[in-house]
Amino acid sequence: MAETHVLFVEDDDVIREATQLALERDGFRVTAMPDGLQGLDAFRANRPDIALLDVMVPGLDGVSLCRRIRDESTVPVIMLSARADSIDVVLGLEAGADDYVTKPFDGAVLVARIRAVLRRFGHAGGAAGGESGTAGQEAQEALLVFGDLEIDTEGMEVRKAGEPVGLTPTEMRLLLEFSSAPGTVLSRDKLLERVWDYGWGGDTRVVDVHVQRLRTKIGQDRIETVRGFGYKLKA
Repeated sequence: MAETHVLFVEDDDVIREATQLALERDGFRVTAMPDGLQGLDAFRANRPDIALLDVMVPGLDGVSLCRRIRDESTVPVIMLSARADSIDVVLGLEAGADDYVTKPFDGAVLVARIRAVLRRFGHAGGAAGGESGTAGQEAQEALLVFGDLEIDTEGMEVRKAGEPVGLTPTEMRLLLEFSSAPGTVLSRDKLLERVWDYGWGGDTRVVDVHVQRLRTKIGQDRIETVRGFGYKLKA
């Protein structure tokens, strides 16, 4: 099996070198860059399987780099932020990141989060549809229709009013979870478990930001917030 290629952008020499060594010991191939501009060049030259981006890097900050990557690719992106309560976390997710990890981080936790993201995207031992509540439903209709929204669950395509809607793999998985049980309220914790493959508690801002991103693409009124409980897709 080919090594999973990680692009790691971090300006702190100690963190960059130590993390690169730790990832390589776990079997990853790592391209490490000290700033965002070199990171963008490396991304375009190497097309890695996943990008690990520190928020505060020189040249081109991590959030801007994430946007540039997302303009060109749906490759999974994990942001690294030094503060759990930082606005940078939300900005990174809004820029198209799939997850984030707070610094300082334990190497084993970082590897676990990387592997969880890769499993969702069909790398490192699991197809993107893996074990989620949606993927195993063999009886699910291939084409789901909700008003002017059409979801092709086999072709993994979405159309709104006949026009194609471009979703990232994480946004697609989130929509599939909602569409598998229209009208049913799904809690943030349940969505973290099914979509983000969290076997532990996670920051629900990841869910909230992705729901908002999904709303902007399929219609603000298509996904309803049920205060104190979660979200549901309007049938």
